[in-house]
Amino acid sequence: MTSAANQQGGAIHSDSAHESAIPRGFSEAEAAARLKSEGFNELPQSSRRTLLRIALEVCEEPMFQLLIAAGSVYLLLGSFGEAIVLLASAAITVTVAIVQESRTERVLEALRDLSSPRALVVRDGVRKRIAGREVVRGDTIILTDGDRVPADAILTVSHDLQADESLLTGESVPVRKTAARDTPSSTRLGGDDLPFVFSGSLIVRGQGVAEVYATGSATEIGKIGTTLIDIREEPTPLRAQTRRLVRVLATVGISISVVTIILYRLLRGSWLDGLLAGIALAMSIIPEEFPLVLTIFLVMGAWRISKARVLARRSAAIETLGAASVLCTDKTGTLTLNQMSIAALRVGDELLLMAAMEPRHLPDKFRTLLEYGILASEIDPFDPLEKAFHALGQQSFSTAEHIHLDWSLVHEYGLTPQLFVMSHVWKAAGQRDYIVAAKGAPESIGELCHLDSAELGKMLQAADQMASQGMRVLGVARAVFPGTAWPQSQRDFDFEFLGLAGLADPIRPTVPQAVRECREAGIAVVMVTGDYPVTARAIAEQAGLDVSGGAITGEQVARMTDTELGECVQSAAIFARITPDQKLRIVNAFKANGAVVAMTGDGVNDAPSLKAAHIGVAMGGRGTDVAREAAALVLLDDDFGSIVKAIRLGRRIYDNLRKAMGYLLSVHVPITGLALLPLFLGWPLVLSPVHIAFLELVIDPVSSIVFEAEVEEGDVMRRRPRDPGMPLFSPALIGRSLLQGTVVLMLTAGVFMGSMLHRMPEEEVRALTFASLVAGNFGLVLVNRSFTPSIHAALGRPNRALWIVLGSAVLLLAITLTVPSAMTVFHFGDLHAHDLMVVLAVAAATVSILELLKGVSSSVSRRSQRI
Repeated sequence: MTSAANQQGGAIHSDSAHESAIPRGFSEAEAAARLKSEGFNELPQSSRRTLLRIALEVCEEPMFQLLIAAGSVYLLLGSFGEAIVLLASAAITVTVAIVQESRTERVLEALRDLSSPRALVVRDGVRKRIAGREVVRGDTIILTDGDRVPADAILTVSHDLQADESLLTGESVPVRKTAARDTPSSTRLGGDDLPFVFSGSLIVRGQGVAEVYATGSATEIGKIGTTLIDIREEPTPLRAQTRRLVRVLATVGISISVVTIILYRLLRGSWLDGLLAGIALAMSIIPEEFPLVLTIFLVMGAWRISKARVLARRSAAIETLGAASVLCTDKTGTLTLNQMSIAALRVGDELLLMAAMEPRHLPDKFRTLLEYGILASEIDPFDPLEKAFHALGQQSFSTAEHIHLDWSLVHEYGLTPQLFVMSHVWKAAGQRDYIVAAKGAPESIGELCHLDSAELGKMLQAADQMASQGMRVLGVARAVFPGTAWPQSQRDFDFEFLGLAGLADPIRPTVPQAVRECREAGIAVVMVTGDYPVTARAIAEQAGLDVSGGAITGEQVARMTDTELGECVQSAAIFARITPDQKLRIVNAFKANGAVVAMTGDGVNDAPSLKAAHIGVAMGGRGTDVAREAAALVLLDDDFGSIVKAIRLGRRIYDNLRKAMGYLLSVHVPITGLALLPLFLGWPLVLSPVHIAFLELVIDPVSSIVFEAEVEEGDVMRRRPRDPGMPLFSPALIGRSLLQGTVVLMLTAGVFMGSMLHRMPEEEVRALTFASLVAGNFGLVLVNRSFTPSIHAALGRPNRALWIVLGSAVLLLAITLTVPSAMTVFHFGDLHAHDLMVVLAVAAATVSILELLKGVSSSVSRRSQRI
């Protein structure tokens, strides 16, 4: 039997048991035209940032305000060149920020499109999943349990459909839905047995086909003023740490600046010059780049991860990825291809391998087994197991004897945690009795068929043999029922056992390598599946999982206390026949042991475990909207390998963020030191606001673009997961950064003091010291590209942004040192060949000394690990 659905273009039975063919739907051209004329299926997004809003936010930044203040002071002093440069720098700051933030907004917009609820529509007679915002009025949509309804629609086909409309009506229980008999005159919210489904409501049971009549603001949810939820950056530990550090340094910087202004007035007699010195000092201390860098890293990180076919719905997940220590994964569709096919059929003692059999030549007893397997499946299946039954039926059956076009589905029993069986009750044309078809777990089917212990043991042994070959094994049974008073339980039918079906789902080619990467990275991979234990173990062996602990079943988990389960998860890597509530217990057991848990899920009932896990991972292909909403990550291709890629990227992002933050802390040390040193020594100022504005033009893109683009460290997936409690600004990072900055300060201060002691002209001293500071900055950038003490390896890694930024900085520096008008603005004198040698020597010394210190630190670290 191919099922009535397959014979009639994919029909779904309505509550009246009549079949309705699914329409061909719009053509792509018609849908595109309507989308253009009526707009996207979304509500106004008032929180999206315009260019003007971005510009206003930039104007609120302390650095921008300091630039404006310094420019204004120069105007009061009559130094129009400096004023123009500073005001131009302010304009450049706004422009660069707008470009970067606009890029960020475009990335966020792309992520919004990915994260919008998905809809299954019919276009040109073909079903396809599209973003919910692309649904148009008049579209034919397919609904099944777990779907979020994308738009207001009227049901044309309904099969036991129930919807949770509490979002709109406040009703505490789901409501039944029926197919429309004719065109309704008006719509109505709430109540049972209505044909309307509404945008934002949740299908909790059954299947249906509906025609969209309202989208966007015209929906019921739009009429009451509810707006779609924007992707927002949630407060995260990194943001909290960054804000605290910025507040501390800003308080210190402002306090020192105020003291500097007063001392300058008292010692040198000029309020305006003192104000400039104070502004320069504040600009040198306040690390205003930190929040910008963090935002760009997290947003661009989400974009990079999306390129690996993983959608990061919450920025906190990007922070946590690098700390994941346990990866709990489903089997079907994640470790495997989710392309099930029937590999073997068993009736009695005879096993038939489909690879050696022409489907059209199936013996009769195997045809009966296949026929009832299809009758026990959904008419229009989404489950790959049921699709496999239908597919083999299409290849095997060509006569009306097994097709049953005139049969109607009148009742069904679903799977329950207590009984892994589903049954369909059919009305056969011309027959008084009803036909019942059931399929499910072999042990449950054996229970329904009341097999004696010998028969049950023999059947289960046969199922184990098939499962040991990596097959998913299902039992099939049939019954005849004379009445219409359907019993409460499937157990009340008198079932006859028909046989076993073995289904194979090949492992994804990328999985074994991905599992090896996890093992090298110190990440435990655990399979948590509802499948048969022997099948789960066979797939686990193919995937390369640790199977030494055997397969723990759901029954065993149910008997364990939380303490016992916590001990069990320390050694077990396979959990089979697991229910959603047990999956939640497993997550909590790993968490109680101190693990950072990533958990995959796809169903409505998986939402609690996805929320409970540190990193909930929903399936984007087969997963429900509820699962995607509960998860932090969404696999767009349902591939286990993509999770590992995301973990690799998460570690890279965190590494590069540490490099950028360390560089920022380092570079502010010599800037602050050179701003303070002349005041203590009573010498001419080296740095004024115009010089620091120049440095910011280098520091900002280096920290936010160059380090973000750095490729991963060679050992990124050979390290243990990082401690999630370790702060980004750890004592080690702060100490290393201050040490690096102090080295650059000592070198540049040495140049400054040596030049002054040699009585060089003030302008030449300033030019030489400033050029040396820029060279030292370049050295910091090169050294911080890698954690390993090898400048050659770092230089060999590609980073186009690095050379563009540094090349631009060298060009700008050359202009300030050689063009007379620029030299006047920066108060620079002429430099000679030997002066440039000094500048190059500072750069070389910076790299050499810091690489040496990095090598010593690495050696000490390795020695401590051995001890």
